[in-house]
Amino acid sequence: MAEIAIIGSGFSGLATAAVLAKEKKEVVVYEKNKIIGGRARTYETNGFVFDMGPSWYWMPDVFEKYYNLFGHTTADFYELKKLDPGFKIVFGINDSMEVPADFEQLCELFEQIEKGSADKLRKFIDQAEYKYNVGMKDFIYMPAHSIKEFMRFDLLKDALKLQLFSAFSKHVRQFFKHPRLISLLEFPVLFLGAMPKDTPALYSLMNYAGLKQGTFYPMGGFGKVIEAFEKIAKENGVVIKTEQNIEHIDVENSLATYVHSNGKPIAVDAVVASADYHHVEQKLLDEAYRNYDESYWDKKVFAPSCLIYYLGVNKKIDKLSHHNLFFDEDLNLHAEEIYKDKKWPTAPLFYVCCPSKTDDSVAPEGHENLFLLMPIATGLNDTSEIRENYFEVMIERLTKYLGEDIRPNIIYKKDYSVSNFVNDYNAYKGNAYGLANTLFQTAIFKPRLRNQNVKNLFYTGQLTVPGPGVPPSIISGQIAANELLKYFKP
Repeated sequence: MAEIAIIGSGFSGLATAAVLAKEKKEVVVYEKNKIIGGRARTYETNGFVFDMGPSWYWMPDVFEKYYNLFGHTTADFYELKKLDPGFKIVFGINDSMEVPADFEQLCELFEQIEKGSADKLRKFIDQAEYKYNVGMKDFIYMPAHSIKEFMRFDLLKDALKLQLFSAFSKHVRQFFKHPRLISLLEFPVLFLGAMPKDTPALYSLMNYAGLKQGTFYPMGGFGKVIEAFEKIAKENGVVIKTEQNIEHIDVENSLATYVHSNGKPIAVDAVVASADYHHVEQKLLDEAYRNYDESYWDKKVFAPSCLIYYLGVNKKIDKLSHHNLFFDEDLNLHAEEIYKDKKWPTAPLFYVCCPSKTDDSVAPEGHENLFLLMPIATGLNDTSEIRENYFEVMIERLTKYLGEDIRPNIIYKKDYSVSNFVNDYNAYKGNAYGLANTLFQTAIFKPRLRNQNVKNLFYTGQLTVPGPGVPPSIISGQIAANELLKYFKP
């Protein structure tokens, strides 16, 4: 028996590998970079431990359910801490709002801002919880090969309540009028999806995840989560090879027969591509075997890329929380410039993560570990001059909010943006988060999980079902593995 080759070692790739190996398949993961984890890689320097990508730990039940498949629990791998406040939104120099972990306290906060909104929030979140439970139970684990999967009576009766055909922005405004409350509810959509007016109201389930379940942090950082996935994979016999660049997939009689890694042909029984879908199709497959041509991808709406700065600061910063969202500029303008105008933003919103507020292990004593992230359009030209200009924009606004200039205290600084996403992950147009969650890019409208021309080639990750984000990627890996197992059954 030849091996099953998994291309890429992000969450979806490692999840695919472990599920297959659990069923006694011979599985090898090929990772082009020196360390595993894909966008969830970490790196250490000067006593700082930086998470390069994900920093929000939502939907803890998805992680727990995955670990349970292998007889583990989350606590076997890391301490999961619920953050309180979950996050902070900054509206101005002396104007911010902390989102408490306790939901009743959050209702009280809403009431203070807009009279009558506490009861409205309870109703809004009740609806969001319903969507979450139905979505997580019935929809999100479907391979979405065909509309027939969704034609069960019990799912059809839920369709109206799920609000798949209603706009997220309209849904929010049916409950709330105050712009601060609207910003609080719309931010997950901007950072992970699309314009709120183009996003189905179904995705209010994210509000349930963030505001009712809460925001968590894995002590030690997201690298600990990747370590957990690596450990599970290896416990089940998965072989992981780094610095292995897959250059081509050979196809014969509609079957993938070999992958070429660093110039060496390797016989395979099947391939699961956890790498960038577009890259796999356009660079690794001959044209006759691709699901989609270049025009298909060019018409797709992508979630943002981003400009990130990793900063090491040699002092403590009192005024920051673990997660800080700077919404002191116009959200709609920034969203338009990400999704419609495709330009560097005029007055960007941005995000500051300070994990050293929660975790002493990610920075030297008396220091802070900062992660500045600004969502931007995909495909932009990101010269060092442009990057530095926006660093100054972000740091100047951060300085005004803090009431102190931390620039003299920055002892480590690294930038990361569009071209890095292309070079490190072969990301189409340097996207960071995959496809936007618009109606016609949901479920059966996403790029197919299975290659239509190569029977034993499957795709997984943020560009296929169920979508962008860490929990969906974990689920995507499980779906791809289960579909491949069906292929192997006589």
